[in-house]
Amino acid sequence: MTNYIAVDIGGTRMRAASYTADSLIPLKIDRIKTRKKNSLPQERLKKLIESVWPDEGEVAGIGIAVPGPVNCAAGIIETAPNVPEISGFPIVSYLQAVYNVPVYLGNDANLAALGEWKFGAGRGHNYMIYLTISTGIGSGVILDGKLFSGAQGYASELGHVLAVTDGPVCSCGIPGHLEAVASGTGIAKWVAEQIQNGAETSINPETDDSGLISGAAIAAAANQGDALAVQAFKRAGKYLGQALADFLHIFNPTIIVLGGGVSQSYDLFADELQAALQAHLMMPHFAKDLTFALAELGDDIGLMGALALARESTC
Repeated sequence: MTNYIAVDIGGTRMRAASYTADSLIPLKIDRIKTRKKNSLPQERLKKLIESVWPDEGEVAGIGIAVPGPVNCAAGIIETAPNVPEISGFPIVSYLQAVYNVPVYLGNDANLAALGEWKFGAGRGHNYMIYLTISTGIGSGVILDGKLFSGAQGYASELGHVLAVTDGPVCSCGIPGHLEAVASGTGIAKWVAEQIQNGAETSINPETDDSGLISGAAIAAAANQGDALAVQAFKRAGKYLGQALADFLHIFNPTIIVLGGGVSQSYDLFADELQAALQAHLMMPHFAKDLTFALAELGDDIGLMGALALARESTC
């Protein structure tokens, strides 16, 4: 029996599961905290993998999804802002030496795209753009039936295209990126700025762990007709549509899949997104037969992407 192991490393928790070659139902699944005092994340990862190792058959590959940029060709995690202990860590060679099986590494957003293409909303499409709109904006692109990862694995950072010249500073430190104006964080910061400038609103002012008004609170207020909250989502939709027009010019996909928490409020910004998209297209045929869909894999998207990576055996 041939088996595969999928690993999804997050800033707070990491999960692992084992699967047979032809099933999406895990043989074993486990999760643990990513960081623990006096315990290196890589050592914790090794124990996690061992906890899901199948009882029968061989393991043909291990796929790993990690946040932040990775050099998948070299098997190195370049930077992991929420898990600094593994930044620069050669995770592929480390695990291959331990288990003597092939190990494959990918950025979590790229692998989310791969998972949605293989197992979710992107099935049947050989050209797909995936955007996860959450705290930030991650992305992945499928071209000609393959994950587009670039020379080292850095490609498809679509959240870091310029949206507003001299706009708000992005999480990466550069002003005006799409993530800075259309992510959940970007929406919340804009709302906070408007309130500070005297805007009236019914938005619940309670903040989340980041110190910002929660996206759920803004969405709830928008659904109740709060003018500021409605405007916040419309503004984000305009920038998303503008950027998507550029992406259509570059990649010519047949489907755009939206994931992440903000995508669950798609109805609040769909009209502005579509209007901006059409306004910025060089010719209407770029959007001919284009499908929009919401991601289907939910919390399992990281594992599913890592599983697809292990089975595909590609960077």
